[in-house]
Amino acid sequence: MHNKYNNKLNNFTQGLRPFSNSLPKTLKKYLRKGGYNYSNIIDNWTNMMNKNISDSCYPVTIKMKKEMRKGTLILNVIHGKELEVEYAKKEIIDKINSFFGYECISKIILKIVQEKIKTKENKFPKIKNVDKVNKNIDKINNTQLKSSLNNFLKAFNEREK
Repeated sequence: MHNKYNNKLNNFTQGLRPFSNSLPKTLKKYLRKGGYNYSNIIDNWTNMMNKNISDSCYPVTIKMKKEMRKGTLILNVIHGKELEVEYAKKEIIDKINSFFGYECISKIILKIVQEKIKTKENKFPKIKNVDKVNKNIDKINNTQLKSSLNNFLKAFNEREK
């Protein structure tokens, strides 16, 4: 069935389109949801907050209302630091709102997470089968490459533990 509104073109001055029509739909969705505000808060989190607060928590998401005001900021808080962040909620809201110049955030929700797992300090494990590696190095015909690999293997095994 033919719809008379399907073929209707918007009449713009001199055939120009608004910038919003040229943006992809997925990007428009995030801009409407406050993705711009969220990315600004993430990028400037350590600059906006003092070191104690920024080390204790970090923003996860923002839930904005339709008019892009009075949103809710959700923070992940490291276990044990939640009381400090709870008392600093008003300060966090004030700093974010002064950064944007309007009442962007009106409420903060805290989610408690366990402290980040520390990675192993020894990133390069010690070679267990040195004899097997030496046999493979001995099979190499190029003497310069063979000596370089032997020196590398020796240095690799003697590094700081």
